[in-house]
Amino acid sequence: MIRAVKSKPFNRIFSLYNHYYLLRRRFRSFTLSGSLDPLLPNTGSPMEPDQPVIYFMNHSSWWDGLLLYHASQQTSRGDHYVMMEEEQLRQYAFFRKLGAYSINKENASSIRTSLQYTTELLHSGKRVWIFPQGEILHQDARPIEFRPGIGLLLRRSPRAVAVPVTLCHGMVQHDLPEISMQVGAPVIQDWKTRKSEEIATSLSRVLEQQLNDHKSELVRIGQGGLPGAFPLIRHVRSTSEKYDAARKRVNR
Repeated sequence: MIRAVKSKPFNRIFSLYNHYYLLRRRFRSFTLSGSLDPLLPNTGSPMEPDQPVIYFMNHSSWWDGLLLYHASQQTSRGDHYVMMEEEQLRQYAFFRKLGAYSINKENASSIRTSLQYTTELLHSGKRVWIFPQGEILHQDARPIEFRPGIGLLLRRSPRAVAVPVTLCHGMVQHDLPEISMQVGAPVIQDWKTRKSEEIATSLSRVLEQQLNDHKSELVRIGQGGLPGAFPLIRHVRSTSEKYDAARKRVNR
């Protein structure tokens, strides 16, 4: 298993590179609905920075890790980590400096080690992102099914809050893709009283319903982002918008 080795200097440099070179060159917009530091439903108060959190998200593109990294950098006070496929992390080892650590799904011993490391992160007040589907699947693939690891993590970390996050991406009215991220209501339960498989199944239904509603609203309004969403990157003009602007200048 490969552990995260965070580097603040590298994080500062990569955050700028990710924002201005990677995301803004490839997406017209990236918006966030909801908060990565949501109010706790039992108290109505904001989560403390050291509140252990598991963010569970659908995994539908290669960009997901960079998108969640940017969203957490821009809007959250917490200390974020992300579980990543070991083969991918070996290929892109610099992600360790940003908080990525590995899991090898083909090795039972490695899985146990990764889950134990995740538990240690949660017990120390960190926030962990996981993709419980276990692989990249099309955003319209149904049903959404989770592996039981998320249930085991929550049973081991009863103070942890589970937060559903959905990503929808597509091209609607422009020639650059638009990304919409939505954060749902935190899920707080007595995790120890439930089996890991039951927790995984119930949370998969939460995420599936949120993703269905998220997509339906985007289809209804015919836009790439939800109303009132916070822009995580500055609006980038598509080719058609640049052409229209140039044509207006010529026709003056």
